[in-house]
Amino acid sequence: MLFATNPIGVEISPHGVTCALTGGRSTAPRVERVSHAVFAPNTLHVSLREQNILDPDAFVAGLKSAYNLLLCRSDRVAVSLPDAVSRIMLLDLEGRFKSRAEAIDLIRWKLKKSIPLDSADTHLDYQQLAVRENGDLALLVALVSRSVISQYEDLITKAGLSPARIDCNSFNICRLFDRRLALQERCILISYYGSTLSIVAFAQGIPEFIRSKDLTGTLATDSRVYMEINSSLLVYKERFPDHAVETVFCVVSPDAAAGFQDMVAESTGITPVLLETKGAILPGNAAPGDQARLFPCTAAIGAALRSF
Repeated sequence: MLFATNPIGVEISPHGVTCALTGGRSTAPRVERVSHAVFAPNTLHVSLREQNILDPDAFVAGLKSAYNLLLCRSDRVAVSLPDAVSRIMLLDLEGRFKSRAEAIDLIRWKLKKSIPLDSADTHLDYQQLAVRENGDLALLVALVSRSVISQYEDLITKAGLSPARIDCNSFNICRLFDRRLALQERCILISYYGSTLSIVAFAQGIPEFIRSKDLTGTLATDSRVYMEINSSLLVYKERFPDHAVETVFCVVSPDAAAGFQDMVAESTGITPVLLETKGAILPGNAAPGDQARLFPCTAAIGAALRSF
């Protein structure tokens, strides 16, 4: 099917704003145009609990600047934020529930001792992934501070845009490469994007393990990244000792790709397959087609592909 509109994805980071205007068909998406705006230092600081945007005027100005470069009419945007703004977890929930509100209450009760935020300030959302053989529901749960997310929403609205969706970079990276991931019975996606290491293990296209770590100031090929990959894979193997992984995918900047792949191969014992943004989406006439320029747009493009 054709997209009803040209979906727009917006990635926000401490460094600035990246926008991507997409089009085409859902089976053959196309990036029509991308744009960027740089933030001045100390405009934004990523935090789970504290207000992220330290200079609201600079934030709004940068967002407007990047959006205006798209030369489009729609003001509806899907927003991608750094993973560290939220806490993501996988949860099995016993029994059934009558409504989404009841499910959220049950999840809150089950997580009451492990929620990293004040309960009154916690916004919780979930997605049902599967029904287990014993009847339990496998859920993907996201927790975020209401005050943190409200600040983003308010200032995006102040910039003249309507935030239709807000989620995290790792989800949007997975969305962009969903067709490749869904072909594997079991696989692991290891990405280093925006100084965040993310490891997601899939079983028949459904996440069964997720871990992300903010490693600001660390290069993709640094020994600290290698240690974090090993640590995460050890936890995964302890939880799922009988799950033999067939394929490992990597997402990383082109300048670090060779070294990162070697590091992942040493950690997993499997030669990883590099996933490139340029191979996942068609470039329009006004969009770049090379990986060097498309890679920084990965999360924005993935966000845009949440058709709305």
